[in-house]
Amino acid sequence: MNTYIALLRGVNVGGHKKIPMAELRSFAADLGLADPRTLLQSGNLVFGSPDGDASALERTLEEEAAGRLGLTTTFFVRPEAEWRTVVDANPFHDAARDDPGHLLVLFLRDPPRREAMEALRAGIRGREVVRASDRQVYAVYPDGVGRSRLTNAVIERALGGPCTGRNWNTVSKLLGMLDARGRVSRDPASS
Repeated sequence: MNTYIALLRGVNVGGHKKIPMAELRSFAADLGLADPRTLLQSGNLVFGSPDGDASALERTLEEEAAGRLGLTTTFFVRPEAEWRTVVDANPFHDAARDDPGHLLVLFLRDPPRREAMEALRAGIRGREVVRASDRQVYAVYPDGVGRSRLTNAVIERALGGPCTGRNWNTVSKLLGMLDARGRVSRDPASS
């Protein structure tokens, strides 16, 4: 059984694309995903699946969410090992330690092209700093995300595709859920 994290783009934000997390867990269980768990209200789902293809899971989740829930959104699915790499590859260790609410990881479908990252950096009008690693962009917002001109729309336009962001607190909590899931699956009493 493989463990995954799925991030839903733009749900429960400003009253749009609303889905209660209990409904999301039920939806995942109905699809045969093992032990689905959610974190916060922003569409973070941890689950198990025998399927080893994260891209196929993204397509299935998107199609089924549209058909079963009437929810049109993008799912970003990461296997457990890739999530751990996301945490390890963070280039902003000081921000993660000192100001995790202002450090965002923006999850993408594909690695950004070098030219796209150059365009994104050139478009920054504040003190934000961005770095790419594989299929994510790490962004530090020293003056806060809410006041920044470096919005999701600006980022998506520069990079040429959808993304969804999670602050470092959420990234860390999801890592904790993976760790807890691993402890349960290794505990002989849980068999």
